[in-house]
Amino acid sequence: MTNDKIALVTGANKGIGYEIARQLTDLGWTVVAAARDKSRDVALDVTDPASIAAAANEVGATYGRLDVLVNNAGISGGMRSQTPGAVELDAIREVFETNVFGVVAVTEAFLPLLRKANGGARIVNLTSSVGSLTRMSDPSWYFTHIPGSLAYAPSKTALNQVTVQYAKQLAPEGIGVYAADPGPCDTDFTRGKFKVTRTAAEGAEIAVRLATGEDMPSGNYVNAEGPVPW
Repeated sequence: MTNDKIALVTGANKGIGYEIARQLTDLGWTVVAAARDKSRDVALDVTDPASIAAAANEVGATYGRLDVLVNNAGISGGMRSQTPGAVELDAIREVFETNVFGVVAVTEAFLPLLRKANGGARIVNLTSSVGSLTRMSDPSWYFTHIPGSLAYAPSKTALNQVTVQYAKQLAPEGIGVYAADPGPCDTDFTRGKFKVTRTAAEGAEIAVRLATGEDMPSGNYVNAEGPVPW
């Protein structure tokens, strides 16, 4: 067992997840980079219960605890199949399976290790501003001009609520739970859909701040500028 801070980051093979893992490593943390790619530290498919259980067992056997869990893995799904009026339900289920149910499954599996953390453990869920009902319904906000979608944006709204519920339940144990909005970044996730200039490294910064103990009340939904309206 080590006295270093230990974090596990899902979807750490590329993009924002990779940058979160890299930045935490640069700060001297021990980081378990988890992804479906078996070349990562730990193979972890957030939609596969056996894979999740095996990953939790491996981390437990190796380190005995976990200080921070970063639920970064997520998918956008095919845009056409989630357009209101032309929906393919299986496509929506696939997005929710990763972005919502996967987060719950991974969090449940790793909670026993988080409860053994040195000091208050933290859970950081990577969300998006498109999950904000306030911004989506505000005529003055540019989101109102984005075509409707019934998978990705609703999955992030659901994830925000999942974050709040875990924050409420785990507060007496001193475990902080946060929804981190990295903002639009130039990654595989956005290329071909939107043109953005912010880097994955910039997007990762808010998750790293929350993971490393920024003084922020548990249950908050925040980006680099501060709280995001629900």
